[in-house]
Amino acid sequence: MITKAELLKYSITKFSQHGGKHVTLDDLAKELSISKKTIYSLFKNKEDLITSGVESLINNYKKDIHKIISTHTDTILCVMLIYKAGFEYLKYLKPSFLFSLQKYYPKADLLFNNFIEELSYKVIYNLLIKAKKEKNIRPEVNIELIIKIYFFRIDKILFKENNLFEFYSQEEIFKHLIVYNLKGITNSNYNNSFFD
Repeated sequence: MITKAELLKYSITKFSQHGGKHVTLDDLAKELSISKKTIYSLFKNKEDLITSGVESLINNYKKDIHKIISTHTDTILCVMLIYKAGFEYLKYLKPSFLFSLQKYYPKADLLFNNFIEELSYKVIYNLLIKAKKEKNIRPEVNIELIIKIYFFRIDKILFKENNLFEFYSQEEIFKHLIVYNLKGITNSNYNNSFFD
């Protein structure tokens, strides 16, 4: 008998790679050699399964974020490491998955959007404010504007028309979206290993 956690892990992999609309519960049942009834015994419906999968991904990423913040004192480095970890999650998502959340799975989409907002306007914002107080960011820099321009909805930049991970290396995208933008707002006396 498959466990709820096993079904969740398998299904979110399938949904994120092929899009939520293109993978049916019949497909999942057949591939896992279980009945569709088994799926319904664990989840109310497909939206519940997808929402639970998105929630699982978010919770795993939140654990990564907490670990990064609790083990590093350099707040700018924390921002970089948070996005580096986030890219690990995003590189496996197909744009069709995120678009299917918007179109067909409003609960999952709301969960994802709330997390992105929390990440940008609470976690990253607070880290950059702290970095500015530590005088690692130039005093004239408007942190809220920096968040809006560079850090809020990076997923929309990565997946605007195509998946940028298909055209550029993860390292190149990370440097251009995160490292170079942060380097541009830091004081000349600030440095970390990513700036070298």
